Amino acid sequence: MSLEVLAIGELSFGYSKDTMLFENFSLSVHQGEIKAIVGPSGVGKSTLFELILGRSKPHKGTIKAASLSQVFQDPYSSFHPSYSIRDQIAEVTSMNECGELMEQMGLNEEHLNALPHKLSGGQLQRCSILRALLMKPKLLLLDEPTSALDNLNQLDIMKLIVSKLGGMGVLLITHDTSLAQWCADDIIRLG
Repeated sequence: MSLEVLAIGELSFGYSKDTMLFENFSLSVHQGEIKAIVGPSGVGKSTLFELILGRSKPHKGTIKAASLSQVFQDPYSSFHPSYSIRDQIAEVTSMNECGELMEQMGLNEEHLNALPHKLSGGQLQRCSILRALLMKPKLLLLDEPTSALDNLNQLDIMKLIVSKLGGMGVLLITHDTSLAQWCADDIIRLG
């Protein structure tokens, strides 16, 4: 059995006693596995990531996560506007393996040396994914990671992420059911 990189047990959480988003929710993710969470807006998909990241506390239950990195839906909120992409990536991880990954993602030195607002949403999202992969997490949290990309880039980026699964597990939030069906080992439907 591969290493468990996320274990959620009997999780309960809601913003009020009357509107619980999760009641006795359990989930595990192992290395080499992609689990997708799908469902309409407002059912708690992004809140689940906030709980995993420790930004919100569950009412009850446990969450144990290995070293992780995340990619959020809005790439502009993932980078500070005053610093180059390169500086922000180098702040959190080594740039040693950056060259090959950049090439695979259709990025170049010009993209890395730019300030975030100089890049398109798709370019910035690829930079966000680049940073997350360079961190070599055991658990990768992806919140609509390809929503800012065109169809061709979506497929290429997801194929790249799938190729990196040997050392990590992925928890993917998406509205794209066909993407989830294509790449996920298991699909959890909320709502």
